[in-house]
Amino acid sequence: MYSYMIGKVTLQESVYITLEVNNIGYKIYVANPYSYMIDEEVKVYLYQQIKEDEHSLFGFRSIDERELFLKLISVKGVGPKIALPMFATGSINGIVDAIERENVLYLTKFPKIGERVAKQIILDLKGKLGVVRADIVDTKEELIDVLKGLGYKEKDYKGIINKISSDKSIEEQVKDALKLLLK
Repeated sequence: MYSYMIGKVTLQESVYITLEVNNIGYKIYVANPYSYMIDEEVKVYLYQQIKEDEHSLFGFRSIDERELFLKLISVKGVGPKIALPMFATGSINGIVDAIERENVLYLTKFPKIGERVAKQIILDLKGKLGVVRADIVDTKEELIDVLKGLGYKEKDYKGIINKISSDKSIEEQVKDALKLLLK
């Protein structure tokens, strides 16, 4: 079982990246492949799924993200390919908050999650997620990842990152950043 890999991103596709580690390219499914930069050296936390006909690696930017993913895939009806896209558009705090507040509407905005699956996630995980560590640095890094995923370069967003309040949800931070970028 792998815990993490540190390597250079050599390829981005719609649902995965290729991470080169010691001259071996690993195909790793990630939530937002375009948030990674080609030739960037990154640390990717991993979950390895072994099935009869397939061995897959799923990658995450933080341990907290991986731990929440593991809890999500423990829910009946939620597999890795359903849980992973939740991290592309939702923040860890947003997902945890939706589960704790029984916000079915928030959970059903994710692909392949209907009302029945959302209610099952809430039933199985409410009160069992503990406190998710979310410090300001993680929020800023998450905002930068989203902006990179949208195609912005560091020179575009470098001057506005510190102008955005970290007290807001990541969705609100992205809206504020886009408003500042479009000025």
